[in-house]
Amino acid sequence: MHGRLILASSSPRRRELLAAMGLDFAVENPEVDEDIVGTPEEMTRGLARRKALAVSAAHPGDTVLAADTLVCVSGAVLGKPADAADAARMLRLLSGAWHVVHTGVCVIAGGEEQLGHAVTRVRFSPMTEAEIAFYCGSGEPMGKAGAYAIQGLGGMFIEEISGSYPNVVGLPTGLVYRMLRRAGAYHIDGNE
Repeated sequence: MHGRLILASSSPRRRELLAAMGLDFAVENPEVDEDIVGTPEEMTRGLARRKALAVSAAHPGDTVLAADTLVCVSGAVLGKPADAADAARMLRLLSGAWHVVHTGVCVIAGGEEQLGHAVTRVRFSPMTEAEIAFYCGSGEPMGKAGAYAIQGLGGMFIEEISGSYPNVVGLPTGLVYRMLRRAGAYHIDGNE
């Protein structure tokens, strides 16, 4: 392994998922410009790379992992809501519909960069205005791509999922495991 493993993210969910993988790691919140255009894959991979590069520049001997997640519904990209009204708008778009969760992942170790991307399809149940108001009033939608947390109260509005559940939470652990293995940052006896 190249030095320590550093998670370049302020997300508590990403920390929980990485800890559940049995890894010891440090956390550093990168300060990067999040304005980026392109397809959802290009945007998430590009932002993950920016975050990883920012942290890697300060810690060149370490392995850095970064991720970025976006939600897309009917051609619209839903990031984090600006306020409760914006969260309600997003939830109305998601209500009764399928949407796609994209997460871009970047690992930098020993001067080598890896970029990955995961996609999961999720279907929301139809939500009433009272349910939207209740959920927005909980505060949970704030700071979450697409204005919901599948692992929290938001999970009760999910009808179906196709793909990686941890990807919807914010870190596709299967992809991350394979990338960290390639970087020499994750070893299980017999798989080296």
